Amino acid sequence: MTTEAQFIFNTFAFLIWGGLVMWMAAGFTMLESGSVRTKNASVICLKNVGAYSIAGLAFYVIGYNLMYVDVTGWIGSISLFYGPSDAEVALLGGNDAAVEAVTDNGYSVMSDWFFQMVFVATAASIVSGTLAERVNLWAFFLFTLFLTAIIYPVVGAWTWGEGWLYELGFSDFAGSTIVHGTGGWAALAGAIVVGARLGKFKKDGSARATPPSSVPVVTLGVFILWLGWLGFNGGSVLALGSVADATSMSIVLVNTNLAAAAGVMAAIVCARPIIGRFDLISVLNGAIAGLVAITAAPDMVDHYWAIVIGAVGAVVCTAAIRLLETFRIDDVVGAVPAHLFAGIWGTLAVAITHDEVNIGVQLLGIVAIGVFVFGVSYVIWRVIDMFLGVRVSRTVERLGQDVAELGIEAYPEFVLNPEPFYGEDGEEE
Repeated sequence: MTTEAQFIFNTFAFLIWGGLVMWMAAGFTMLESGSVRTKNASVICLKNVGAYSIAGLAFYVIGYNLMYVDVTGWIGSISLFYGPSDAEVALLGGNDAAVEAVTDNGYSVMSDWFFQMVFVATAASIVSGTLAERVNLWAFFLFTLFLTAIIYPVVGAWTWGEGWLYELGFSDFAGSTIVHGTGGWAALAGAIVVGARLGKFKKDGSARATPPSSVPVVTLGVFILWLGWLGFNGGSVLALGSVADATSMSIVLVNTNLAAAAGVMAAIVCARPIIGRFDLISVLNGAIAGLVAITAAPDMVDHYWAIVIGAVGAVVCTAAIRLLETFRIDDVVGAVPAHLFAGIWGTLAVAITHDEVNIGVQLLGIVAIGVFVFGVSYVIWRVIDMFLGVRVSRTVERLGQDVAELGIEAYPEFVLNPEPFYGEDGEEE
């Protein structure tokens, strides 16, 4: 294949897979809007489209440069804006002599930016689901700005930007820890600062059930995420210019699908023993946990390992759902168990399937990223709380954010039964 043909195929792969990863934003929107009560569904839609937009702007203005440009080991360039290479600008200006310089790069500069941007948008979406139904909309948007402009790019600089963790040998193919762990740690910090929904936990510490408003919508969201994940992992091969690239991409897609399927079946088996009930939502989270777990190493040629990794990821996720309830941490969609806990397992599992990867380095990377992301996120959430407030008022939470903040209901034709009023102690008032 000629250099020009390789350039075209590689660029096309970045763009088409990036578009598929962008579609995951729709999956998160469906998953979250179906998981919350109908009185908060419209705000969920606004949060997700807003978070995606903030991620795109922040990563363009400064995030990409911090992550990839002139990385010194800890951080990249503190400079604003990003754009095509000089050779690409010259080519578009009519200088045909620049073709060779453009194609030598292997792919269009901005196609790579687009593919990387949709990953940071995914990390932002994870936070949205955890804090649903009680987080202040503007506080969430402000935190999303810090997450996508600074926190995530710094983690990316350490790893994919060939910083200090990369130099030690840390391996995370498509981001079990880099993307999903980062989003999970940020969400956990937010859940602790914001606190649980009114009435979620009783005086004895047990969790009160809050059934989703639309199980079909949640299920649709999971299937959209499953589809988008093929672009997430398949595109992370980062090339489609040779027979080897196409073969590798095929293996990655098969492993991704196997892990998700194994996650579903494992969650079906373990849901009742672990959380005391056969729960559809935990089964759907099992699919996501399997996808998150395999994301760190979907490139192994022994496909049975994908089944093992996905299944264990689902068990870890289900156990983590129970663990968070024990500590009275309210995660509406189970994002922290599915993305953080399953991501930790998947990152450690790389050392099992890849002999050249050191499990000690993997553990170091998990701990370092966790301490940094959780610590910085916790401080930012606290500062936002001091100046803006991270939680809506009790009146807004009881009425629902749709009516109280947006003045629009997601399902206006439905007459909703009034819910009991719960106090801070978890009991009816």
